[in-house]
Amino acid sequence: MKQQQDYIRDLSEIRSMMERTTKFLSLSGWAGIMAGVYALFGTYLVHEVFHFSGDAYADEDMTYPADLTSVILTAVTVLVLAVGTAVLLSKQRAEKRKEHLWNPTSKRLLINMGIPLVTGGLFVLVLISKGLIGLVPPMTLIFYGLSLFIASKFTYDDIKILGLSLIALGLLGSYLTEYGLLFWALGFGVGHIIYGIYMHFKYER
Repeated sequence: MKQQQDYIRDLSEIRSMMERTTKFLSLSGWAGIMAGVYALFGTYLVHEVFHFSGDAYADEDMTYPADLTSVILTAVTVLVLAVGTAVLLSKQRAEKRKEHLWNPTSKRLLINMGIPLVTGGLFVLVLISKGLIGLVPPMTLIFYGLSLFIASKFTYDDIKILGLSLIALGLLGSYLTEYGLLFWALGFGVGHIIYGIYMHFKYER
């Protein structure tokens, strides 16, 4: 019996070691929660303060909504805060696990996430240049969802569910453009908060 228990323990340790070398497991649930909070606050500013609608389009003379610049700056600020918080909290978690945040696994994660994110960012610039402002919120959901789905191969499998949910919301938002901002808030805001709470209680407690 003791030999069997030792064998099981050894297998568990080997599996844990393989996961640490092949998957990035320092993601923080709190980072997801904070990203959701930032997104909801940004949505509030965009809708209530800048009076920006998800169904906004440029007119025939290519004049954009008056507060489009403020909306873009708000979105960039939300992104910077979310990424910065994720890096800081992931670094703290990696240190607790006695691991390095920047390693071959995190490099692979960043590269594979970066391809759809950069592609999506360039596509959004094309949409803005063509005056298709109403498609911007759903497209950011779709490309970010794709990046999370790909990232699930290099980190927790649970992130795949969030990615698929964001893709679904993005597709709905691209059809119902008048509710694009609402879908954006549901995906980046509520989705991140639910995901962060789930990850915190499952992996960090």
